[in-house]
Amino acid sequence: MSAKLIHASSLNFQHRGGPPGAAAVARAVSTDMSASLGAGVAKFDACSIAWTVLYDEVVYVVDGVFRLVTKDGVLEGQAGDIIWIPEGTELKYEGEQATIFYAVYPGNWKALNGLE
Repeated sequence: MSAKLIHASSLNFQHRGGPPGAAAVARAVSTDMSASLGAGVAKFDACSIAWTVLYDEVVYVVDGVFRLVTKDGVLEGQAGDIIWIPEGTELKYEGEQATIFYAVYPGNWKALNGLE
């Protein structure tokens, strides 16, 4: 497969939480492109989404305030900040008008964990 341009207008945001607030995720690099890497854009506003990550994840804060709440404390990022999240981390994704770019490894984590 060759390189591919993914236009922002082609991103399909799916509701992932709220009310209160709202969370939405748009997967840009899915398993039909790569089994080894997943990536996309997510939005969090006035919400708290609990999850245990089944993959390694890197988050780049595009805008707003993004918070990652873990048993070790709260990591709060603003535009330009990067957060590393290792597999198995129990967390809550939170934000105030936050938009993030994320990348996950492995990209086929759903299939590996029997979630497809």
